[in-house]
Amino acid sequence: MAHNTPRARAPQTTPTARAGQVGGTATSDRPTLPAPSSRAGQHTQTEPVPRDALRSEAAPRKIAVVTGAGSGIGRAVAHALSEADWTVVLAGRRAEALADTARLVGLTAPESPAMMAVPTDVTRPDQVDALFEAVLERFSRVDLLFNNAGTFGPAVPLDELTYEDWRTVVDTNLTGAFLCARAAFRAMRNQEPQGGRIINNGSLSAHTPRPDSIAYTATKHAVTGLTKSLSLDGRPYGIACGQLDIGNAATEMTGRMQTGIPQANGVPAVEPVMDAADVARTVVHMAALPLEANVQFATVMATNMPYIGRG
Repeated sequence: MAHNTPRARAPQTTPTARAGQVGGTATSDRPTLPAPSSRAGQHTQTEPVPRDALRSEAAPRKIAVVTGAGSGIGRAVAHALSEADWTVVLAGRRAEALADTARLVGLTAPESPAMMAVPTDVTRPDQVDALFEAVLERFSRVDLLFNNAGTFGPAVPLDELTYEDWRTVVDTNLTGAFLCARAAFRAMRNQEPQGGRIINNGSLSAHTPRPDSIAYTATKHAVTGLTKSLSLDGRPYGIACGQLDIGNAATEMTGRMQTGIPQANGVPAVEPVMDAADVARTVVHMAALPLEANVQFATVMATNMPYIGRG
């Protein structure tokens, strides 16, 4: 058996410290930071600084337009983008709801460099054009459009769906998405530096329908075609377009999922939901990619919702 021989211990030296570290000798040429001190009449703890004031001193931010920002997924995405240091333009039909979103996000100054609210009906071409004109006048460019405004429409048998209800869903989910995409595309094509990103809010209904949802399902399938065409037509101008298909985010629009909704076999069932913040984090990830990379299609859904195997 081999015998272990004791190793000679290296002579101990005085420990050194990195620049800015207390104790020892600094090993870097960088200056150490002085200890904080308080001036006369000043509290030791610093007072909280309003987020608007902090952001006004930051470097220029990228500009995001979020439609349907007054509630639900739009509100969650606006909050997440703001936290990720985007300047966010809130668009939606109700001025009061947009103001609530701004307060919840923590951006309340009317001239904040990090937000702007523009009441907009996306079904109206003149209002959509006015929205993007206001954005360009204030911020000079558009880097991101989250094309989110939408509506389910009434869940009724096909033969009971009125023409007016059909048109409301089509005008909001499809025509509204087109009008916003067209205005964003125009801005991104003509700005310098050129380019930007459009993210369309699709749905699992872009793949598989629910009972009594023909208008919603038809428009969400059409949004997929819109996404593909935008992605192709945007290539020469550095404009990327992707689509996020969402399933059962907990919002005002999905309340019936938690009380029971008809399944493909006609039997109502309660469905799992997920936090809208999980959708928002996905949007922030897609938006943060360089324009040389694109998430063309993504699905985010409540893990146990009946989608895989629906029908």
